[in-house]
Amino acid sequence: MKLQQLRYIWEVARHDLNVSATAQSLYTSQPGISKQVRLLEDELGVEIFSRSGKHLTRVTPAGQEILEIAGEILHRVENIKQLASEYSSPDRGSLSIATTHTQARYALPRVIDSFIRKYPNVSLHMHQGTPLQISELAAEGGVDFAIATEALELYSNLLMMPCYRWNRCVLVPRDHPLAALKQISIEDVAAHPIVTYVFGFTGRSRLDEAFTAKNLQPQVVFTATDADVIKTYVRLGLGIGIVAHMAYDPVQDADLVALDAGHLFQPSITSIGFRRGTYLRGFMYDFIERFAPHLTREVVDEAMTIQPREKLEAFFAGMTLPEY
Repeated sequence: MKLQQLRYIWEVARHDLNVSATAQSLYTSQPGISKQVRLLEDELGVEIFSRSGKHLTRVTPAGQEILEIAGEILHRVENIKQLASEYSSPDRGSLSIATTHTQARYALPRVIDSFIRKYPNVSLHMHQGTPLQISELAAEGGVDFAIATEALELYSNLLMMPCYRWNRCVLVPRDHPLAALKQISIEDVAAHPIVTYVFGFTGRSRLDEAFTAKNLQPQVVFTATDADVIKTYVRLGLGIGIVAHMAYDPVQDADLVALDAGHLFQPSITSIGFRRGTYLRGFMYDFIERFAPHLTREVVDEAMTIQPREKLEAFFAGMTLPEY
């Protein structure tokens, strides 16, 4: 059994059993991967993948367990590399982050700017996607950190740490009837067409919960993953916008009025997560603390030792989170 073979079966599974796509991602040949997978199966005496002709069709029950162990082995190997790099080149390396557009556009620029200034030899990679895509990337080891508001709890092998609370605002043109109100109600909001985030994205569930609690059925006419896109369609008169308050810029969005909606919706919490058992290098601890100052190295190290999730939630429950 070779480490390369374990990497091949792991990557084949990650690429939805598409050997050709796997070969391209690993810069190797398709026949070479197929041969090594077969050799590993012959050595183990079980099939990892079921086949129909030359095509892989599914992962076998035995293959599921083998892949789980292979993933852990590859994760440990990566940790060994990270540990060695920490000693040989403490200020050199790479850091990959998966997050949403809102976080990348509004919450992270200041943090990333200061981080790059301190660590010019650390290559920073940003991946944007839905919360589910972000969580999956982190859970499978595709990125170092996931930063999102929803879906992180779906993966038990992710260690999630709360960073800050945030709420929403309702965006309307300056001549809109809602702009004249001192305080808007949930009924006021439901009376107008709404432009907001897609379901399961950036705290969208909090919106649906608030309307459901009042037995209201809002008319959501347009959804997007990008707050800037939402603002564009508010300007076109498609409806009123509901976005994260951090996404409103008083200068760039001077043609719009941001109406506070903190009393209408429960606040959401943005968390940073990484795969349990990950070896964190010094600059990784630093990044976490720059993004969430209460998550010091000591706090993160203690959080790594706490299981199950209920105890971890209790550990963080006593902390006062900053408001964004």
